Amino acid sequence: MPDLSVALVEARRGDEAAFRLVYRMVQPGLLRYLRVLVGDDAEDVASEAWLQIARDLVSFRGDVDGFRGWAATVARHRALDHLRRRARRQGVDVPVEVVASGLAAPDDTPGSAMEAISTEAAMRLIAGLPLDQAEAVLLRVVMGLDAKTAGQVLGKRAGAVRTAAHRGLRKLAEQLGEPGFPGAGETGGG
Repeated sequence: MPDLSVALVEARRGDEAAFRLVYRMVQPGLLRYLRVLVGDDAEDVASEAWLQIARDLVSFRGDVDGFRGWAATVARHRALDHLRRRARRQGVDVPVEVVASGLAAPDDTPGSAMEAISTEAAMRLIAGLPLDQAEAVLLRVVMGLDAKTAGQVLGKRAGAVRTAAHRGLRKLAEQLGEPGFPGAGETGGG
């Protein structure tokens, strides 16, 4: 496994091979995140985000986790811009929640959920969550951000992100019938 922190330092200095490595390590999670936000337009939005990331990388200060959070923030802003443009073209209002807008269990429910179904099916399930929960799950589980960094991306407190991720993971576990997750399979529970 290549050292992403070394690659990030080298990429900031203009090393194209290092930038390609950073891109290959971050892009899959970023693309999954964007697929939930903008659907089939995720590749286009990701391209816009990476153009900005490449342009502004020299001014980035922080470690690998900070970079992942920064990249997610850039991508989220490009996604929201895209949704606004699409809404203007279609003449419809973008829902306000779209514009404004510890992991749950020690037994690795996110890992077992992802193993139980394909990535595509998992992304469809996550996309079916309320937006705040979907974004929290994607940022925490798919992109691997800590609650504080995910909160910075979303403009929320870390506790709110942990709560949204927990609720989202609980809903996913219930949908998958995961017996090891507290509350999974129960009816009418809170």
